[in-house]
Amino acid sequence: MKLNFLKLKTNAVLKKSKAFRSNLPYKQARTVGVLFSVEDKQKHFVIKEFIKKLEQDEKVVQVLEYMPAKHENYEFKFDFFTEKELSFWGNITSSSANQFADAPFDFLFYIDLEPNVFVLNVLARSKAKCRVGKHFDGGEQYLELMIESAGGIQALIDSMYKYASQLK
Repeated sequence: MKLNFLKLKTNAVLKKSKAFRSNLPYKQARTVGVLFSVEDKQKHFVIKEFIKKLEQDEKVVQVLEYMPAKHENYEFKFDFFTEKELSFWGNITSSSANQFADAPFDFLFYIDLEPNVFVLNVLARSKAKCRVGKHFDGGEQYLELMIESAGGIQALIDSMYKYASQLK
């Protein structure tokens, strides 16, 4: 029931969104968001390396992860939210998720191979100028730059970085 309300809320946000979207040249970008669902330790370490690369490019990086039930929060390094922070009416009550959605990132990288309903809600509410992620049906409502990737997480990250850093 809560998930149905969450999907309805997300669709309403998409219809009403007035967030300013643009493709800023990567070299001019200062703030970057990284958003993903926790899966396994390998994904965690690959994302940590990606964050290091962004920081080496002198970007200020903020990270948010969605942690499904029965998954481990490796190192407790990043802010996270869970399904427990979903109200009966489908509102995400996590202050971390809500602050992340309100942040006006120059780029927001969504690093999941399959769309996640909780993360899509944060993406829909995001004030980021350019949201980047893996191509999926219906993704054009959530992402300004969609990447076709048949490989795993590393291949997706490499492609996202490649194309975003080429924006001029």
